[in-house]
Amino acid sequence: MSWDDPYLETCCRSALHRLWLSGDEGRPAAAPAGAQLPDFRQPLKDRPCLDRLADRGFARQGENGRFVITPKGAARHEQEIQGMAPRISALKKG
Repeated sequence: MSWDDPYLETCCRSALHRLWLSGDEGRPAAAPAGAQLPDFRQPLKDRPCLDRLADRGFARQGENGRFVITPKGAARHEQEIQGMAPRISALKKG
């Protein structure tokens, strides 16, 4: 990462990881219709982060309304999230 890369808050890094995990299916913009769980009574809690990720080019919202990761987002995920594993291993060793 360089000094001029946009900073991602912890919540947005988490949203980026969930977006990466969702693959081509993407993340919904809102809760499924008729969902019964209390958390599904409101829009998804990471919606503001999904919007921020889209504004920065790390995600895009498809015609179906679902958010998917972009190549730029996948590169940022690899750099910032997957890149943490070697640093954590080094900390544990030393």
